[in-house]
Amino acid sequence: MDETGNSSVLLVARCLLAGLFLWSGIGKIAGYDEAGQFMVQHGTIGLLLPVAIVVEIGAAFLLIVGWKVRFAAVALAGFCIVTALLFHANFTDRAQMVHFLKNVALAGGLLALYVSGPGRMSFDGADESGDQVDGR
Repeated sequence: MDETGNSSVLLVARCLLAGLFLWSGIGKIAGYDEAGQFMVQHGTIGLLLPVAIVVEIGAAFLLIVGWKVRFAAVALAGFCIVTALLFHANFTDRAQMVHFLKNVALAGGLLALYVSGPGRMSFDGADESGDQVDGR
């Protein structure tokens, strides 16, 4: 596949990954009280809920537009691992095990995105390829 095809696939991958985090962040806003209670039930402080919302929505936006993609990918990968360990580490519950493995798999995909970079169809990719993006 040529570079344009690879960049197209990376754009789609970024948007698919980001969609999950956007949906989750917006869901936390819509069900703010329930999300806070869920966090408290699992031994974390509810004051971390705004941080989780900002991380999910903010990093998802960065992935979609393709700016600071490597930073966003690592941040979300870390977020996935932390949430897997905090909220889904009950390995005797099959549903929780599936959620745990989903989070770990997402972290793996995000780390692959970190390694591959965002592709040329991004602000980061245009800047790395030598295209002028800031008028210089």
